[in-house]
Amino acid sequence: MRIAYYRVSSGDQSIAAQRHEMGGTFDREFSDEGLSGLTMAAARPGFAKAIEHLRNGDTLFVYAVDRLGRDALDIQSTVRGLLDAGVAVHIHGLGLIARGVGEIILAVLAQVADLELRRLRERTTAGRATARAALAATGRTHRGKESLGRPHKADQARVTAWRRDNKASIKATALQFDISEATVKRYCSRELV
Repeated sequence: MRIAYYRVSSGDQSIAAQRHEMGGTFDREFSDEGLSGLTMAAARPGFAKAIEHLRNGDTLFVYAVDRLGRDALDIQSTVRGLLDAGVAVHIHGLGLIARGVGEIILAVLAQVADLELRRLRERTTAGRATARAALAATGRTHRGKESLGRPHKADQARVTAWRRDNKASIKATALQFDISEATVKRYCSRELV
């Protein structure tokens, strides 16, 4: 049996894109959506179901090495368990992973994926620290934003003043500024709701 497993953690990734890139028709497909790569393979519900369905002689298809586990050790352990059970592992762009040389290549690639994840975390942490320092010093981040979060869709003081001056409801205020009612409530929390 040809079984595919997909994992996407964010909105800029899609199962459809992974399926298209892997270019095959599969007998069964399993997935985990919105699940961080930091979750161990065995703790992923979709992956656990895939493992339950895999039998000796089957092939598991995945889009990338990092879809097989949380870190280098988890990936290697997962693949070794699959190979021990007689399941072939096919990684898009690499092909079939087999005993011996295939396991060595996988170990190196898993270590590289692990290193990339650590470097990404370090860069993210450093970027946040730089943004916080600039925000404290100048009132703007190093990229010119007024806050660390998403930019505000509307000016809070303006929304509050408009609502008060027009004696408008939350719904009318939300429509006026094209923002959600929850945002109006948050902005006007000190006003009468």
